[in-house]
Amino acid sequence: MAEFTMELNDDQKQVRDWIHGFAADVIRPAAAEWDEREETPWPVIQEAAKVGIYSLDFYAQQFFDPTGLGIPMAMEELFWGDAGIALSIVGTGLAAIGVVANGTEEQIGTWIPQMYGTPDDVKVAAFCSSEPDAGSDVGAMRTRAVYEQATDEWVLNGTKTWATNGGIANVHIVVAVVDPELGSKGHASFIVPPNTPGLSQGQKFKKHGIRASHTAEVVLEDVRIPGSCLLGGKEKLDERLARAHERARAGGGERVKNAAMATFEASRPAVGAMAVGTARAAYEVALDYAKTRTQFGRPIIDNQGVAFQLADMRTSIDAARLLVWRASWMAVAGKPFTSAEGSMSKLFASETAKKVTAQAVQILGGNGFTREYPVERMHRDSAIYTIFEGTSEIQRLVIARTISGMPIR
Repeated sequence: MAEFTMELNDDQKQVRDWIHGFAADVIRPAAAEWDEREETPWPVIQEAAKVGIYSLDFYAQQFFDPTGLGIPMAMEELFWGDAGIALSIVGTGLAAIGVVANGTEEQIGTWIPQMYGTPDDVKVAAFCSSEPDAGSDVGAMRTRAVYEQATDEWVLNGTKTWATNGGIANVHIVVAVVDPELGSKGHASFIVPPNTPGLSQGQKFKKHGIRASHTAEVVLEDVRIPGSCLLGGKEKLDERLARAHERARAGGGERVKNAAMATFEASRPAVGAMAVGTARAAYEVALDYAKTRTQFGRPIIDNQGVAFQLADMRTSIDAARLLVWRASWMAVAGKPFTSAEGSMSKLFASETAKKVTAQAVQILGGNGFTREYPVERMHRDSAIYTIFEGTSEIQRLVIARTISGMPIR
């Protein structure tokens, strides 16, 4: 187990600087264009694949960093470049986490490479959990998966929404209900292979922010997939469902987390790191502007009203990063989140990004309200962090339940 440290080692610094250079030289110059186009930035993803940032090997190296800081460090630098493009680059990672968290070694080795493709033939993947009537309330999920023993196939029907890369993905990971009696404990995750009949893209959403990232509905109509596409396998699923039924009959609570929650719990500190990157980017723009913009014969940073805002912004950003790093280190060290430290990191970093980007717009004044300056886009992008992968309200609920042991609603 690696000791906790706030100092990156030489290898980590080298990787950080490499990613930062890509963000500065490739992502930032393209950010405004792809935000306006509201399209997937395939050329940028391909460039990321060519240099090795968009690849299974890169994410594996960061994921298995013994300090736990590889992934949050990479996320912060990419999202410092631009949130929309960065999400297009890392969106496949959520589907990959879904496979790693719930799948067998064979499934991991078979399907994750197909999610990324090759530098010459880039692919993306999608994780499909939310539904029109089931976002935070995963127990309301309606997408059904029915097993047909005669053919060893699962048949999926339903509609997913808010799916990053939904419909354009090579591989879709779909969470569905297999046992309605068990509510959220009766869910399982499935791999939908490329070109499977019955899967189609529904509505593509026009969004307030992260507009370079493709977000759409995924419609499943009698989608038939082999039994081997159930993540974890049927034997493991049957055992889990049997335990859940037994505990339900005994009046006890089932402690096993459902498939979607296992994925989100693993990714929350990473989302916090994304928020830190966006906040840091806006802060840096505001700081540079405040030092060069003059009013009444002096730089506006000479005014306490501006200087104190920048002091608070920097303090909040550093505090958010430390919460993210702590949670990431705890996860890799196998330490339980006894106070919901993962949710803490995501909550604080998300709220920090919204506040800091709003302060940056304010410091730039009228210029901050125009698209000639990037803080306008950063402010729009920051809104998503308090919404996706568990709203701020849900994070507070998770934290409150964890620290109190009470079924707070």
